[in-house]
Amino acid sequence: MQTLIDVGIVIVAYIFGSIPFGLLIVKLSTGKDIREVESGRTGGTNAMRAAGFWAGLATALLDILKGAASVWAARALSPDSWVYVIAPIAAIIGHNHSIFMIDRDEQGRIKRLRGGAGGAPSVGGAFGLWAPSLLIILPLGALTFFSLGIASVTTMSVALFAIIIFAIRAAQGLAPWLYVLYGVLAELLLLWALRPNLRKLFSGQERVVKYSLYGWLRKRKEDGAGR
Repeated sequence: MQTLIDVGIVIVAYIFGSIPFGLLIVKLSTGKDIREVESGRTGGTNAMRAAGFWAGLATALLDILKGAASVWAARALSPDSWVYVIAPIAAIIGHNHSIFMIDRDEQGRIKRLRGGAGGAPSVGGAFGLWAPSLLIILPLGALTFFSLGIASVTTMSVALFAIIIFAIRAAQGLAPWLYVLYGVLAELLLLWALRPNLRKLFSGQERVVKYSLYGWLRKRKEDGAGR
């Protein structure tokens, strides 16, 4: 019976993760389809591009809730710590490959499941596993963003921070090593989702935000070269 409950938790986590909050918020606030804006993803960064700061913030908070709520539900319904790790991973998969956002080809066959990149639900999963991690990951993420000015690198960094945090706690005997696996799996999902951005990054074509340290230095260099 408990096995069926555990499987149900993971399935529900995936479905909850699939809710495209960014799509809904942008549609309700502006009438735009977020899938037609910039990257086409449904996460907070693209919601901010499509509908402004508050839409992006609301999307990010709700997407964080996806990962956190999946852990809370797992802990409430299961004694198995493996479920505490797999449930937020399922939520990230749902966020990145939403069952509610199916692209079909001309023959009506499923081509892909669209969604976000998984950064916010990855933060949420870490928050659910150990709440104080939010107070570490968010400031480090902000520091990464305003230093490098590259949203995709910031997204990839959050799971890396989770790995480091959980590895330190596990080494101190304060958390199971299984939580480190959560960070590793989350990082792999982020890297997979951000494959197009990685190609742009390696070719030097990835977008750099101008109000970051790197963006400012690059603009200063370009202005100097243009004189």
